[in-house]
Amino acid sequence: MDKPVIIFGSKGIGKAALEIFKSNDVVVYGFLDDDEKTHGQEIDDVTVLGNPDDHGFLKLIGQKTEAFVATDDNRLRKKQVEMLKENRKVMPTNAVHKEAVISKSAAIGHGNFINARVVVGADSTVGQHCILNAGVVIEHNVKLDDFVQVGAGTVINTGVTIGKEAFIGSGVTIIAGVTIGKKARIGAGSVVVSNVGDGETVFGNPAVKVEN
Repeated sequence: MDKPVIIFGSKGIGKAALEIFKSNDVVVYGFLDDDEKTHGQEIDDVTVLGNPDDHGFLKLIGQKTEAFVATDDNRLRKKQVEMLKENRKVMPTNAVHKEAVISKSAAIGHGNFINARVVVGADSTVGQHCILNAGVVIEHNVKLDDFVQVGAGTVINTGVTIGKEAFIGSGVTIIAGVTIGKKARIGAGSVVVSNVGDGETVFGNPAVKVEN
């Protein structure tokens, strides 16, 4: 990546994204954050410049800088992605840690957060704006739709399909061939041995449906 990056969000994933870009010798121009209390503060020598809708900084994106959306709130994430597409005609860049292992035959979309020690296997597909936390293992022929979040240390076995906006907690094991529906939620530490429907929440070993 030749251009510096502006990170939307200075907390949580924002700080982790800064470490990821630095691990790849990518310059971070600054942060933009809705919390005005953070404005002017420095995070590892990188300044929180102002609000995400500040045109003075937004006009740099696509010309002099790239952008990365660093929030695990999918509602806000989608809002900021749409703003960048409409106002700047750009898609957020990927934040892929140098210690992640991505198969040459895997396909990765835009705007993904892929932390250290993540493995993405052969012929797997990661959609747009997904969050893969540290140590996630995705075996071969897995398909993740857009805005999927996967917690640290989760193992997704071969042939699994995960629908849009699904949330997979930390330390989960998903058995080969399982389908996880849109906006499904998998509790931390669960072992998923059968399909999970759209919007369902499951938990346990083996994972069973939790009534809302």
